[in-house]
Amino acid sequence: MRSVLLFLHYAGAIIWIGGMFFAHFCLRPAALEHLTPEHRLPLWQGVLSHFLPLAGLGVSMLVISGVMLLASVGLDAAPIGWQVMAAVGALMAALYCLVAFVFFPAFSLQCIHSDWVKAAAALDRIRRLVLTNLALSLVVLTAATASG
Repeated sequence: MRSVLLFLHYAGAIIWIGGMFFAHFCLRPAALEHLTPEHRLPLWQGVLSHFLPLAGLGVSMLVISGVMLLASVGLDAAPIGWQVMAAVGALMAALYCLVAFVFFPAFSLQCIHSDWVKAAAALDRIRRLVLTNLALSLVVLTAATASG
């Protein structure tokens, strides 16, 4: 069972963190270089409308498998790195929810109404939260590596 939980945990991380990394460091620079706001912002609306549900699956896989792995040893007996992963992971999941359920719907509406100035500001808020989650993922990776 532990192997299955670890597989789900790693797969969830690859989906979510890998997607954020690709979007921010590969797709974003290319879109900025080649597209005007009137084309770039609807592209991001489309990309995020596909990515966020998949990222939600990844987040769910991480949270469920992480809770089950932590429960298997008990919070008090868990290595400090696991406890750090749990705390930082909860914050990261909360930031995902903020993006998926607050900022993205607002961004989508602004794109639908062709309000490019407000859409660009909303997308920038999303971008900053993605960067925050990417930085937090380094904390989680450090905690995981230190835990052995």
